[in-house]
Amino acid sequence: MGRLFGTDGVRGVANADLTAELALGLSVAAAHVLAEEESGHGRALEGRRPVAVVGRDPRASGEFLEAAVVAGLASAGVDVLRVGVLPTPAVAYLTGSLGADLGVMLSASHNPMPDNGIKFFARGGHKLADELEDRIERTYRAHASGEPWERPTGAGVGRVTVYDEGFDNYVAHLVGVLPNRLDGLKIVIDGAHGAAARVSPEAFARAGADVVTIGADPDGLNINDGCGSTHLGLLRAAVVEHGADLGVAHDGDADRCLAVDRAGNEIDGDQILAVLALGMREAGTLRKNTVVATVMSNLGFKLAMERAGIDMVATAVGDRYVLEEMKGQGFALGGEQSGHVIVLDHATTGDGTLTGLMLAARVAATGRSLGELAAVMERLPQVLINVPDVDKSKVATSPALTAAVAEAEQELGATGRVLLRPSGTEPLVRVMVEAADIEQARAVAERLADAVKSALG
Repeated sequence: MGRLFGTDGVRGVANADLTAELALGLSVAAAHVLAEEESGHGRALEGRRPVAVVGRDPRASGEFLEAAVVAGLASAGVDVLRVGVLPTPAVAYLTGSLGADLGVMLSASHNPMPDNGIKFFARGGHKLADELEDRIERTYRAHASGEPWERPTGAGVGRVTVYDEGFDNYVAHLVGVLPNRLDGLKIVIDGAHGAAARVSPEAFARAGADVVTIGADPDGLNINDGCGSTHLGLLRAAVVEHGADLGVAHDGDADRCLAVDRAGNEIDGDQILAVLALGMREAGTLRKNTVVATVMSNLGFKLAMERAGIDMVATAVGDRYVLEEMKGQGFALGGEQSGHVIVLDHATTGDGTLTGLMLAARVAATGRSLGELAAVMERLPQVLINVPDVDKSKVATSPALTAAVAEAEQELGATGRVLLRPSGTEPLVRVMVEAADIEQARAVAERLADAVKSALG
């Protein structure tokens, strides 16, 4: 039986892979493990019940999964604050600011609507280390196999409260940490019909921007459907149509942000990270003069940071690994090409709304266009092919793939690179090739994709 937790929580098709029973059982296990973690580290709960913050994105399946999570937590003696539809980073922030013992977010991020997911936060709003996830999974499996646990009764069961103040508290936090206002900027925001559909436009408007919204009418079924950070066409068109200074696109749970300049050109996570790194260094907030990125970051980003005299540390793919490196080494800024950007002084996880606000603040402060700012780095041609329906667990052990990668690397030489990795959230293998020439990158990537299908199909 494979591990339940992937790179970002537990995900699957709602009511098929991710059932109400699984959501309930995992929540009971998380309540036991995370409450025990608190009391076991000198932070006794002082006779009170543990408290959990629970939020979700607008997916229809989130309604029944939320009910299951709340039931599991309350049955384990946890008081629950239901914050409703809010971004993942909002749940993380509220978990910390309200002094809750754990947080739970129901979302499958950028995945299509039929999917959903559960991610847990520890006290302070921090993502869980692998060891804690493993303990939750072991506890869940023990309970599922019939191992008894002490069930509170009477006044010992958890109470459930709707916490409506979460929206305003989170938006006030976002606006309050901006270095400057956004007055004079017209900005188009694509909320992906997701968790940021209300939050992001409100935050930008309070910060002074003239806001145009698209993808801001979630109905439970249309999340990420042809819009948001995975489909930038609508945002490009809207920015040009409205003569906006820039556009910002979120994914379903708004922990990431991509952007579009006034000409409709995409500004990816690497470019956003480069712009913010230079701004933070100028402000004296780029601790240790270092930015953290991943092995998927474009080689152009690394070269831009070298030219600017900024150090770069590379991690495995996944914002959790970026975050671990940042926390472990005391760095202030990190992120991924996909738009997960972490500003650790103001957030414990990737925050798409905060990222967009910080990017817009840089435009406002410098008086330069987003396109000019992003030109600090030149993106080398990069081709990414997702290969579905293969055994992704054998990527690292297949002799045929090892040989194919070695041949590709020899062909590319020092002007390019190859990366094959199993997706942490979907049943597929990602093939990434960079080269000085796009046609060469495409040809090598297609050849490697065929090799993956042949070796692992």
